[in-house]
Amino acid sequence: MYCKNCGNPVDPNAAVCTQCGVPVGQGTNFCANCGQQTPPGSVVCMSCGYSLSGQSRALPGAKSKMAAGLLGIFLGAWGVHNFYLGYTGKGIAQLCLTILGLLTSCIYIGVFLCLGASIWGLIEGIMILSGSINTDAQGNMLAD
Repeated sequence: MYCKNCGNPVDPNAAVCTQCGVPVGQGTNFCANCGQQTPPGSVVCMSCGYSLSGQSRALPGAKSKMAAGLLGIFLGAWGVHNFYLGYTGKGIAQLCLTILGLLTSCIYIGVFLCLGASIWGLIEGIMILSGSINTDAQGNMLAD
């Protein structure tokens, strides 16, 4: 992601560009997708074809927000939604937490491990559907 005001790379989670101080998403001088300068009044970036209409859109073949959110809600304890989005580290952590919880379910700690993993997955599923989490592990926007 690039600053639309100065064209320098910016963190997708940043509030302002560290180079020019302009809030992320504001400006019309540069393409947010490739960082190339754009002529005034352009609707589409001439370098990469990205829409400059102000709304960031998902690329063709992007992961589905609905699929990721529902996977998080229904199979979140197993980390399926994180594997789907490419966050394998978080997916493995949730999977191990659930398996450890099932193996130790004869003692009370196992129940809490499974419950914790389930709540973690449920919350992430809701965050995905509400738009709080809107990119996959590669930084690509999720498709609606």
